Amino acid sequence: MKIMKTMKKIPGGMMVVPLLLGAIINTLFPKALMIGGFTTPLFKQSAMAFIALFALSSSAQIKLKQAGLPLSKGIALTFVKFVIGVLLGIIVGKIFGNHGILGLTPLAIVAAVTNSNGGLYAALAGEYGDATDVGAISILSLNDGPFFTMVALGASGLANIPLLAFIAVLIPICLGFILGNLDSDWRKFLEPGQSLLIPFFAFPLGASLDFKTILQAGLPGIILGLSTVIFTGLAGYYTYTLFGGKKAVGAAIGTTAGNAVATPAAVAAVDPSVSAIVGPATAQIAASVIITAILCPLLVSYLDKKSKKTIDKKEIA
Repeated sequence: MKIMKTMKKIPGGMMVVPLLLGAIINTLFPKALMIGGFTTPLFKQSAMAFIALFALSSSAQIKLKQAGLPLSKGIALTFVKFVIGVLLGIIVGKIFGNHGILGLTPLAIVAAVTNSNGGLYAALAGEYGDATDVGAISILSLNDGPFFTMVALGASGLANIPLLAFIAVLIPICLGFILGNLDSDWRKFLEPGQSLLIPFFAFPLGASLDFKTILQAGLPGIILGLSTVIFTGLAGYYTYTLFGGKKAVGAAIGTTAGNAVATPAAVAAVDPSVSAIVGPATAQIAASVIITAILCPLLVSYLDKKSKKTIDKKEIA
């Protein structure tokens, strides 16, 4: 059976197929992967460990003279993601108030749009980009949490920058970078990790999703997910024109991080005035997490093919 070849025919298939399988199993049989033994640690709880190893393997491929490029890419993508989320939230809030439009709240918009799924970004960067693209996650990880949302909502004075979380993300990347530059044998040894690990952390990422969430959030949740993919994905794509090379990777920020679901409650803890909309906002963000996880890889794949066709036409001309 040509299972891998079939998967690769699907846009982002090595990421999308395992992710969808994990989500389907978790939706239909939520306790199936919680039987213990080797099964639960590998298929339910391994995502962060595999993503960390993936980041370490990828950073080992970055040579010293390239070190500034991952930082530049990370800063650019983080800035674009934040600005778009803030602008959309402010516009909706000013015109329609805290309860938003069609039930879609400014709180949900800012929380979902400004936060990106680091695991999905890393996987897509590994498949469609290079080591410097994966290395950008060291900066991009800063938008994974409630801090930027609180800043956008005027509550930054009550929040602390998650410095420890940032350091925790940075350690595997720095270790890989050091190993790869000190010893070329380590660089070669870790190179397969850039592709080998993708399906193995995609499945447990999917196993944390539940398709019923989309039904609970309704139309506002669907609109939020589509808006996140389209607005921030395309903005990331065009931002990457500044760096040349594989522009499609920039669209990999068109996602919503899973832990963004907890952001409304975190904001309400310091700003009780938003407590009434925490429930709807939480459901909408959860729907956006699922929708963006499915659609963003498709967008990146489409843009990658489009970019390659443009390059081929220029070479022919």
